[in-house]
Amino acid sequence: MTGFLGEYEATLDAKGRFLLPTGFRKQLGEGDSHQFVLNRGFEKCLSLYPMSEWMPLFEQLKKLNDFDPQVRAFKRYFLAGATLVELDSASRILLPRHLMEYAGLTRDIILAANTNKIEIWDKQKYQELFDNFSPEAFSQLAGRVMGGNQP
Repeated sequence: MTGFLGEYEATLDAKGRFLLPTGFRKQLGEGDSHQFVLNRGFEKCLSLYPMSEWMPLFEQLKKLNDFDPQVRAFKRYFLAGATLVELDSASRILLPRHLMEYAGLTRDIILAANTNKIEIWDKQKYQELFDNFSPEAFSQLAGRVMGGNQP
């Protein structure tokens, strides 16, 4: 798989399921199964990794030095809640309640591409990210992250 592009709205049903949009399903690689790892995101969102993207990351984690307390802390927080999920016959994914609570997901959600994973956000929180971020601040961030001359 080369990565995901796009942003889609979805709705959680009463059981906590959502339909994985066709746009994302089409972007899954041929080797990708219907299995994913769902994890807490760095912000208050969830990260959905296709198994083909999760396994190399997991292998990296296994190689880290467990004698380093920072490594142990990182692995503990990063892996907390990581859960295997599968598409059902209707292309839906069931979100575990504890992860829904972590991300504050209730009904309306946004599925947003983030390179090798899909982030799952509460629609209102996702909108607030962009409402509170000016074009000037984005330009400065882009300069710092992408290697420009911005301070």
